[in-house]
Amino acid sequence: MTIISNCTASIIKDAALALKVGYLVAFPTETVYGLGADATNEKAVARIYEVKGRPTDHPLIVHISSMNKLDKWAKDIPEYAIKLARDFWPGPMTLILPRTTLAKDFITGGQNSVGIRVPSHTVSLALLNEFDAQGGFGIAAPSANRFGKVSPTDAGAVTSELGELLQVKDMILNGGSSQVGIESTIIDCTKDQPIILRPGAITKEMIDSLLLHKVEKLNLDTNKISAPGLFNSHYAPNAKVFINGTPSPGDGFIALSNIPTPMGVIRLASPKNNGEFARVLYSSLNLADHQLLKKVYIIAPTGGGIAEAICDRINKASYR
Repeated sequence: MTIISNCTASIIKDAALALKVGYLVAFPTETVYGLGADATNEKAVARIYEVKGRPTDHPLIVHISSMNKLDKWAKDIPEYAIKLARDFWPGPMTLILPRTTLAKDFITGGQNSVGIRVPSHTVSLALLNEFDAQGGFGIAAPSANRFGKVSPTDAGAVTSELGELLQVKDMILNGGSSQVGIESTIIDCTKDQPIILRPGAITKEMIDSLLLHKVEKLNLDTNKISAPGLFNSHYAPNAKVFINGTPSPGDGFIALSNIPTPMGVIRLASPKNNGEFARVLYSSLNLADHQLLKKVYIIAPTGGGIAEAICDRINKASYR
């Protein structure tokens, strides 16, 4: 495994070639770091599942370089999905669409739909464009962590989580800290109206405003689509997470900066606003594990927008 901090054009070319011959490349996106493989290479994709310890029926998101490549992977694309893609790509949004024959069962978990997104991070876009130039069609990339654990938002977290599981010729591209810090919004576009399966930085309010009507949110009782991040327990550190409780001395604590730290409690993060809360949430949970804390108390943010996505991740991290 090679960790590279200076992602020059030459390094990006080497990473694209590594993907093309079946190796894994962890790379930064604006949301979290992804563990990438050639989305058309069944053996390479199988290694993603092996390294992550991920259930093989759990679908992967395919990353493409632009919406112009969308019809390679998806068909029968509704007009509202085109509208979403035009406004929010490149960016932290995944669309679930009816699949073409290029999207095989080993990517979709056997479903007739596929998740697609165009990331906005400069390194990920450079890698995707170079992968195109090498004859690739897309990079399958779930978060670069063990399944169900905290997603990595920097290269160090990837190395700590997966370093011992990667092969010598696999690569980790260091592109700094992720700007958003939580995973993409996932929108089911296989029906007449879009449904938000997982909240993220592309918020319900933003989607409502673009489409001029209220978009639905996931109903677990009626949902027929499997997508990343829908299990009750997910994004969890080794420490036990508590929401809005009272920490004791020696416990970890995450809350907005205007909330004081109780006596003897270990302050893990003091974000000034909800956007910063999203950016530091996962790194703070990783910090708790590095400090071998047993318990972390989080005062959840309130309001609309990205607060909904933060609360979704906290709820899943606290589920036992």
